[in-house]
Amino acid sequence: MNMKLIKGLVLGGMVAASAPLYAADYAIDTKGAHASVTFRINHLGFSYVTGRFEDFNGTFSYDAENPNASSVSVEIDPASVDTNHAERDKHLKSADFFDVSQHPSVTFASTSYTTNGDGTGVLKGDLTLRGVTKPVEIDVKHIGEGQDPWGGYRAGFHGTAELKLKDFGIEYNLGPAAEVVYLDLNVEGVRQ
Repeated sequence: MNMKLIKGLVLGGMVAASAPLYAADYAIDTKGAHASVTFRINHLGFSYVTGRFEDFNGTFSYDAENPNASSVSVEIDPASVDTNHAERDKHLKSADFFDVSQHPSVTFASTSYTTNGDGTGVLKGDLTLRGVTKPVEIDVKHIGEGQDPWGGYRAGFHGTAELKLKDFGIEYNLGPAAEVVYLDLNVEGVRQ
């Protein structure tokens, strides 16, 4: 082998090895129903009402070697709310709650992620609901990642958060036990 070719291969290998790793981009798998945005709120101090949003989409970037560089962007259609009770859903879509005629989307855009070093961390970002944007924190757990049976690569996470209704201009009185909504997020993404 010629010495110039060997030097070129070694130099090329060194440059490739020193190149920074970049986060991979993922599309949240809503088509396969491998992601969900669900919530619960206390009902009169006796139990919880649960619900979900049927229509949402989003993306995230993630690199297992540098999780602090992660980012997330999600858009939810609040008119897709489903609590398994048509009249309640109609009320939730009204001006008392989501006001879907004036505010047809709910958005979340992350601002930072801080890992705890054990597969968990805190995702911070801006949530816009009813035209009001507030910072929120989501406790995140990395569930796993790897090849799927269809030739793709997936990564999955679970998140929880708490929102105060009044922070987003929802003043409807549900009683003191129902001032906080608890979010439960399951996010599985397909690497693009």
